[in-house]
Amino acid sequence: MDAVEVVAVCPKMRYLLGLLDRVARTDATLVIYGESGTGKDLFARLAHEKSRRSGAALVKIDFSTFPSELLESELFGYEKGAFSGAFSSKPGRLEAATGGTLVLDELIHLSPQSQAKLLRIIEDREFMRLGAVTKTPLDVRLIVLSSIKLIEAVNAGLLRVDLFHRLNIVSLELPPLRERRPDLEVLLDLCLKRAARLHRKSVKTISDEAKRLLLEYEYPGNVRELQNILERAVILAASETIQVEHLPDYMVSIRRFVDGRKMTLAEVEALYIREVLLETRGHKTKAAKILGISRKNLYEKMKKYSIKVN
Repeated sequence: MDAVEVVAVCPKMRYLLGLLDRVARTDATLVIYGESGTGKDLFARLAHEKSRRSGAALVKIDFSTFPSELLESELFGYEKGAFSGAFSSKPGRLEAATGGTLVLDELIHLSPQSQAKLLRIIEDREFMRLGAVTKTPLDVRLIVLSSIKLIEAVNAGLLRVDLFHRLNIVSLELPPLRERRPDLEVLLDLCLKRAARLHRKSVKTISDEAKRLLLEYEYPGNVRELQNILERAVILAASETIQVEHLPDYMVSIRRFVDGRKMTLAEVEALYIREVLLETRGHKTKAAKILGISRKNLYEKMKKYSIKVN
């Protein structure tokens, strides 16, 4: 799929795209919520492309991936000699995004002290590189991505309340794929074509039984999981048609009834995580990347579902 292509057959997605279109043309801070894999990055990119800043850079910083001691230098930049190992000056993400859009992903991983500095920078519209003596004007549009609502992060003590009020201007909550059934068949076709093109395969169709499984599945990993499933199927397919045997084993298992009932979403998620860990031979970093979550989140889910790997 194209970087800024959004499937919006269902009414909620059409509403969100209309709202995004209105907000994108302003400089208002935009907060985008949603489960992992629902398309938060895609919406951020679309907001940038529709804004007056589209000709400038779109810069993202994911606070869940940086050690706390490196965050400030990565965000603010630094001057030569600012600290041991700073052999030359380096601009930070704030500076790199000048004139464009800065995407802040998972702010809850930022320390309270760093949150206070970020709040001051947003309010004053200026910042300083580490080791600098002069300030640099801040000219960026902010987009915040979060897997949980910011007010929930405040209540959990993960986000400063004053920073919440400064950022919470306009928010969009992206629905999980299981609530976008009208979009699913279109997404299946797009993901199939993308995977076939990517791997230079002549796969063009999906068998009726395989399609039934794909349409009935709950997708705890959302659109990202759908893309991974179709890519895997295209790679395994020996003809132009994807069959049931080309789908992950856990999808077939989920079709079974457990004690006269279908599996719960939690059971589906646990089964999916186990499958990914098996495919990566227990490699947590690779598994977390496929799942679209941080290593920390993966460990939390493994503990929650009592998942152990050798």
